[in-house]
Amino acid sequence: MSFVRILWAGAALLMVLSGPVGAQDTLPDTVKAALQKAGVPPEAFGAVALPLGPLAGESRPWRYRADVPMQPASTLKVLTSVVALDVLGTGVRGSTELRTAAPLSDGVLAGDLVLKGGADPDLGVPEFWALLTDLRAQGVREVRGDLVLDRSLFRPARMDIGVPPFDETPEFYYNVIPDALQLSSSVLPLEFTAGPTGVAARTVPVLPGLTITSRMALNDKRCEDWDDDWKPATVSRGTGGTTIELHGAFPRGCTRRAGLQLLDRNELAERLFRALWEGLGGRWTGQVREGTAAADSRLLARRESRPWGEVLRNLNKNSDNIQTRLLYLMLGVPAMAANPEVTTARLAERVVRGWLANKGIHDGGLVLDNGSGLSRSERITPWQLASVLKVAQASRYAPDLAMSLPVAGVDGSMRNRLKDSPAAGWARLKVGGLRNVSSIAGYVDDELGHPWAVVAFINHDDASKARPALDALVDHIARWGPNAVPQAR
Repeated sequence: MSFVRILWAGAALLMVLSGPVGAQDTLPDTVKAALQKAGVPPEAFGAVALPLGPLAGESRPWRYRADVPMQPASTLKVLTSVVALDVLGTGVRGSTELRTAAPLSDGVLAGDLVLKGGADPDLGVPEFWALLTDLRAQGVREVRGDLVLDRSLFRPARMDIGVPPFDETPEFYYNVIPDALQLSSSVLPLEFTAGPTGVAARTVPVLPGLTITSRMALNDKRCEDWDDDWKPATVSRGTGGTTIELHGAFPRGCTRRAGLQLLDRNELAERLFRALWEGLGGRWTGQVREGTAAADSRLLARRESRPWGEVLRNLNKNSDNIQTRLLYLMLGVPAMAANPEVTTARLAERVVRGWLANKGIHDGGLVLDNGSGLSRSERITPWQLASVLKVAQASRYAPDLAMSLPVAGVDGSMRNRLKDSPAAGWARLKVGGLRNVSSIAGYVDDELGHPWAVVAFINHDDASKARPALDALVDHIARWGPNAVPQAR
């Protein structure tokens, strides 16, 4: 490489790590047209494309309002993913334990059973049943104490208490605020079935003491759009148990399974434990309460989740907010003992900012909340997020991140986008969307096969209408590269 090229490569690296320099580039005509059609001004658009690979030093970054802090929506999951891969590694696992300090004699546990959460993202009903099966295999057939729910891995243990709903559908899965004990993801497992005259619903498995009634009407929408006409359910509790009354409308001829946040998570744990334990032939006379495992408690049964490197695939492909928030909190756990007055989320933020500083990426304008992008407050600049992607692409965990990102026109949240573009089957892109945000972040190859880190945000009340502008930018880069002016076709 010539001395001039070495100087240019060094200057390009400095631009990427310290921030954008030079004049703003021009938006491609296709992007302008898509914004204009949606009625969204160019000032609501921010984007950057950074060259990657061996020829990065010879290519000029492209940017448009790249240093403006904007709402990223779910593209912020890329930041959480990259930092977690580097700091925690791919092999770290969540766990769930059953512990006790009580004596066990002739199959009878004469005291409390502790269900201790360790940020297990996979603790569904089947996994909980398997854990209880292991408990039975230890010779336990009766628990005479309480089921104690230990969520103490994070601080505070219950981050959901007192938090106002994010939107008008707090019962939906994406709105769950997780804790260290994510039993059934804190959602009630339901099956909806449309019959000839109405809609029936049941829990899977059947939970004693819980009654579900339905006032849902039938509509003619597609089964995959079952939640379009959902109305908030009515939950009432009495001495005879809990009754849930469903409202809204549901598609004819449709059967659908979904998890909804309709029960308090402690009640959900109690009903699931009772149903599954009794189904295994066990007996229980206590109740559920929150607490912590005693220092002298002993382990009865334990399960581990998949490695987070594997969980990352679902996290980004399907934009799972719960999993992302758990992973973000995991970043803060190692520092909790040395910082007893600081919340786990604040410690996680320190880790992220420290990582950025270590990589030479400025954090001016960055606002972090929960690491998932499901937030009204989180902000990041397109340049910052693209710089994170650039660092990741040159790292040892580059394949793990790339594996997790949706492929344009193929899978995840990109399966129905850019199908007729050269980007289809090649570009790996995380997308995001809120009421006033549309975004995209990931990797796109140009017409010569040179890779680019591409980030684009739209912040506007009509952002969803302007989503084609994001696809237009990706298509432009895939056809000609970001800096080219395409010839008329």
